Amino acid sequence: MIDGLVSGRLYGEAQLRTGQNGTRFVTCKVRAVTNDGDTIFVNVIAFDNGVQTALLALSDADSVALSGAITPKVWTDKNGLVKPAVDMVAHKLLTAYEGRKDGDA
Repeated sequence: MIDGLVSGRLYGEAQLRTGQNGTRFVTCKVRAVTNDGDTIFVNVIAFDNGVQTALLALSDADSVALSGAITPKVWTDKNGLVKPAVDMVAHKLLTAYEGRKDGDA
């Protein structure tokens, strides 16, 4: 297992799902930019209730930083090009909204 920190922007909306055993989890995609300017997609799954709630409160293109277990992957696009991707089980997150005090807009 690799423990990692990924920051980027939410791609689409986070989705609440329920497993076959009734376990609730949230999935989403995050677009992260690499050092050379390329984009990499991070496929995120969250089982922690606090992380789930925060992800569901975000909108498309909101900035987010996530930490958790990551697994590097590759996928092939429709043109046959092999691209990198990352799967992540998110344990913690930070958003721009986290630092606000009650009553702040």
